[in-house]
Amino acid sequence: MTSLPGDGDSTGPAPRSDAGGDRQIVCARCGARADGPRPTWTCSVENGTRHYFCDACSRSNLRAIEGRLDSAWW
Repeated sequence: MTSLPGDGDSTGPAPRSDAGGDRQIVCARCGARADGPRPTWTCSVENGTRHYFCDACSRSNLRAIEGRLDSAWW
């Protein structure tokens, strides 16, 4: 178990790409935009809120992500 009780990654399913309507995803770090979830982007659940990070931000903060630090610590 890597999450505290009540602070898990169980905030519901990720957005489905076939769910109809174009949902634009925004990188929480740099503001880059994408039409729907991308396989190279990272999704993080912090304090019950889902955050998406583009591949460039994910790569540059890989050690913090692996250490499960919230993005506020990057």
